[in-house]
Amino acid sequence: MKKNTFFLTILLLMNFTGIKAGTVYRIIIDGVINPVATEYILNSIQRAENNGTELLVIQMDTPGGLMESMHQITKAIQSSSVPVAVYVAPSGSRAGSAGVFITYAAHIAAMAPATNIGSAHPVFGGGLPGTQKPDSAATGTMMEKVVNDAVAKIRAMAEKRGRNAEWAEKAIRESANVTAKEALKLHIIDYVVPTLDSLLNVVDGREITLDIGTKKILHTGHATVITFQMSWRQRFLDIITDPNIAYILMMLGIFGLMFELYNPGTILPGVVGGISLILGLYAMQTLPVNYAGVFLIIFSIILFVLEIKIPSYGLLTIGGIISLTMGSVMLFDTNLPFLRLSWQVILGVVLLTTLFFVFAVGMAIRTHRTKPTTGSIGMIGETGEVYKALNPYGTVKIHGEFWKAVSDQSIKKGKRVKVIAVDKEKLELKVKPIE
Repeated sequence: MKKNTFFLTILLLMNFTGIKAGTVYRIIIDGVINPVATEYILNSIQRAENNGTELLVIQMDTPGGLMESMHQITKAIQSSSVPVAVYVAPSGSRAGSAGVFITYAAHIAAMAPATNIGSAHPVFGGGLPGTQKPDSAATGTMMEKVVNDAVAKIRAMAEKRGRNAEWAEKAIRESANVTAKEALKLHIIDYVVPTLDSLLNVVDGREITLDIGTKKILHTGHATVITFQMSWRQRFLDIITDPNIAYILMMLGIFGLMFELYNPGTILPGVVGGISLILGLYAMQTLPVNYAGVFLIIFSIILFVLEIKIPSYGLLTIGGIISLTMGSVMLFDTNLPFLRLSWQVILGVVLLTTLFFVFAVGMAIRTHRTKPTTGSIGMIGETGEVYKALNPYGTVKIHGEFWKAVSDQSIKKGKRVKVIAVDKEKLELKVKPIE
C-alpha cells in the first residue's frame, strides 16, 4: 500500500510541475554512410516529426561515407522540427569522415568512453566529400576547392551549435582525430556518457534551439525509448552495397548469362545471372566505379571464352587472369579502405574463374578428340555382319540397321565386317572383312 502511494505521489508531482514523460526514438548506424543509411535516417526524422517525439537519437559507429549522403543527412537534421542527438557508441566506436559532419550538425553531440572522432580530410573517388577523380594537372586546384568547401560547411555548423570550429577545420585539413575525453575538453561534443539512459538523464530539462527558430525543453528523464531498426529492404540493400558483395554479384551475373547462352533452355543460370547482374549494377551506382576496371573484367571474360574456341596453348588464359586481376583491383576508384575490394575476395574470384574456364577448355578439347558417334561419319570404324553376300555389292547389318555395302573382295553371308568409308550421296558403306 505504501509503495503504491509513493508512485501515485510521484505521478501527481510530475503532473503538478508540468513535467511529463515523452517518447525518444533511437536508430542505429553501424557502417558506411551511403544512400541506404541516408534513407534510414531521413525516414526516422520524418517519423519523429509526425509523432511529436521528444528526441531522436542517432547511435552511430561509422568510418565515413559519401558526400551526397552526408549532405542530405546534415541538411535534414538542421531543418528538423524535432531535436536530434548523435551518440557515438558503444565503446570502441568511431565517428570518422562523414561522421564528423553529422555529429557537428546534431543539436546534441555525445560519445561513449573509449570512442574517437575525426579524420575528415576529403578523398577523391567517392569518399568525403566525394568527387570524380580529376586529371593530374587539375588535382591540386580541385582538392583545394573541395577542402575549402568542406571547411566552410563544417565551420558554419560549428558556429551554429557553439562547438569548436578550429578543431573541425583541423580535422579536415590535417585529418585530426581525438578521443571522447579530448573531444569533450575541446568542446567538440557536449557529453561523454556510458549509456543511452545516462544521456537521456543528463539532457533532461535542457532547452534546445531548433534551426527553424523554435525552442524546446527536453523531458527525457523518464522517457520511453523506441528503437527503429532498418527495414528488411534497407538491410538487404545495405548488404549488397558492400563493394565485395557488389563485385561477387556482378561476376555471378556474367557467368550465369554466359552459361545460359551456351546452354539455351537451362533457365536457372539465366534467371540467377540476370537477377545477380541487376543487383550488382544497382550496388555499383552507390560506389565510386572505375569503368576501366569494368572493361578489363569484361575483356578478361572474352579472353577466357576465346581460349575455348582458339587453342593458344594457355596464352589467352594467362591474359585473362592478368586482365581480371587488374580490373578487380581497379574496379573501385577510391583511397578509402572501406570502399575497396578485399584481396581475399579478388583472389578467390580469380581462382574460381580460372578453374572454371580451364575445366571448360579441357572439356572442349576432350570433345574435339572424341570420335563422332552420330551421322554418317560416326559409322566409320563400326562393325557388323554380312546379311547379303558382297560380290562386290551386297547388304550388311550394323546395330540392327541394314545398309547397302561394297567391298574390294567377295565376302560371304554371316561374315563379320568393318566400315572403312561412307559414300554420303549413295548412302553406301565401304567395308572390309574382319580376320
